[in-house]
Amino acid sequence: MPDVTDLASVDPEAELIRRAQAGDENAFGELVRSHYERIFRHVVAMTRNEHDARDICQEIWVTVWRSLKSYRVEAKFSTWLYAIASRRAIDHLRKRRRWFDRFLPFLSNDQTEEVSEPASSEPTPRERTERVEREARFEQAIEALPPKYRVVLVLREIDGLSYEEIAQTLQCRTGTVMSRLFNARRLLVQKLKDLPCD
Repeated sequence: MPDVTDLASVDPEAELIRRAQAGDENAFGELVRSHYERIFRHVVAMTRNEHDARDICQEIWVTVWRSLKSYRVEAKFSTWLYAIASRRAIDHLRKRRRWFDRFLPFLSNDQTEEVSEPASSEPTPRERTERVEREARFEQAIEALPPKYRVVLVLREIDGLSYEEIAQTLQCRTGTVMSRLFNARRLLVQKLKDLPCD
C-alpha cells in the first residue's frame, strides 16, 4: 500500500503533506495557500455568508493541522479536505437551523406548501412547533447519511457543482457521482420517513 513518502517523488503536494505531517509549519502553510480559496468558496456556498465562512475556515484548518497525521493517500487530499470542510459547515448550519430551507425540494409537497405561503402570514404557535420538529428530523437525517453520499449531496445541492465538476473534485467517474447522488436523495427521503415525528 503506497504512503505519502512513496508518492513524494512524483507528486510535489505529497512532499508538502509528508513534511507537514512531520510538523513543518511552512509546508503546511503552502498546503493552506494552495487549497484555501476552493475550500473557502465551498463553505461560502454552503453557508451563504462570507463572514461565517471565514470563521469556519479557521476551524477547518485547525482541524486539518491536528488531523494531518491520520491522512492516508488512499483518498485524494482535496477529497479529505472537502469532507472536513463539509462536516464543519454542516455543524455550523445545524446550529443556525438552515438545513431545512436548503433542502426543501426533498421534502413532501405538503411541507413545501407551508413555506411557499406569503411571507406576511405569521405562523401559528402550532405551525412553529411543527416546523422546529421537522427541522430537527431533517438534521438527523442529513447527519445519518454516509459521508460519501453527504459530500456529493452538498457539492451538488449547496455548491451547485455539475456532475463533471464533482467527479473531478472527488476524483471519480461521473457515473459514480450520479449514482451516489441518486442514493443520497433516496436515503435522505427514506430516513425522513423512518425518523419518529415526536
